[in-house]
Amino acid sequence: MRRRRTPAVLVLLAALLAASAVAGLALGPVRIAPGQVLDIVLGGLTGERRTGAFASIVWDVRMPRVLLGAVVGAGLAVAGTVLQALVRNQLADPFLLGASSGASAGAVLVIVFGAGAGAGSGAGAGIAGVAGGLGVPFAAFAGSLGALVAVYAMARRGGAMTTGRLILAGVAVQYILSALTSLVLVLAAHPDQVRSVLFWTLGGLGGARWDELALPAVALLAGTALLIALARPLDLLLAGEEGAHTLGLDTGRFRAAVFVLTSLVIGVLVAYSGAIGFVGLMIPHAARMVVGAGHRALLPVAALGGAVFLTLADLVARTAAAPEEIPVGVVTALVGGPFFLWMLRRSTRTEGMTG
Repeated sequence: MRRRRTPAVLVLLAALLAASAVAGLALGPVRIAPGQVLDIVLGGLTGERRTGAFASIVWDVRMPRVLLGAVVGAGLAVAGTVLQALVRNQLADPFLLGASSGASAGAVLVIVFGAGAGAGSGAGAGIAGVAGGLGVPFAAFAGSLGALVAVYAMARRGGAMTTGRLILAGVAVQYILSALTSLVLVLAAHPDQVRSVLFWTLGGLGGARWDELALPAVALLAGTALLIALARPLDLLLAGEEGAHTLGLDTGRFRAAVFVLTSLVIGVLVAYSGAIGFVGLMIPHAARMVVGAGHRALLPVAALGGAVFLTLADLVARTAAAPEEIPVGVVTALVGGPFFLWMLRRSTRTEGMTG
């Protein structure tokens, strides 16, 4: 029944994504009519670009931001879905497991001490200039992978992993990496650089530019395609490690390979958006309730759901306290925090009944 409803769910989410994108292009300090937004977008797509202030706002300022938000939201939701299968725990999330913090720490180290140390002067310009190279994404990938491996090694004992150990290990790694990031900020000499990095560590899409969309989009599309191709082994691993091993899956090698792939996606996305939490926790859970646990249907539904969620969250971040802007990571945390506590209470109750 759930499998048959998947195409309808995908069509509905695609329509919601289109509507949320139009809202993101139309609303802001300057409001533009939806019809005019569509005319500007169609003109840009057909090569007959419109001119004027509204066209510049829609095409040059808001469109890259909306597209980056959709890509990052989709990627974090896909990464969260896969991490939950790898560790067989629905509380797994790139942010809660320290992957985003690891990516942040690696990226900040390169921004402050690396090749991008002198780039730009403003918040958006500084980050945009630094993120234009491959140094920040590579450092973010290394930090993300290191954090995931550390959390997994600490949480797993005697072949078993409990929710309590997983959360404690994730929190411990988060604190250590956050302390490292703070230390780097203290040691950074340039005040503009400190402000730029501090804003970036809270998560934000304000530095999005057309020439920076290619790498995150490629990471999302290639990573998601590979993970969908691995849907069956992910299903086997989620059902049980012993059963998966009996059916011929080398669980150790498979888990290591998918950890690397997922860390690569997370690292690239965090390098361009900062640490945005809870998307990878909430969206996979909601998608699983609608289409079930089979990853061939779950992954594309989670991707579209994550894109819709982060597009709307960024719209709230831009408009709720206008003309001031709230980091989008703060908005997702305000929604995700209560959701996490509800999930933790439910998970603890379940373990108490079965343990």
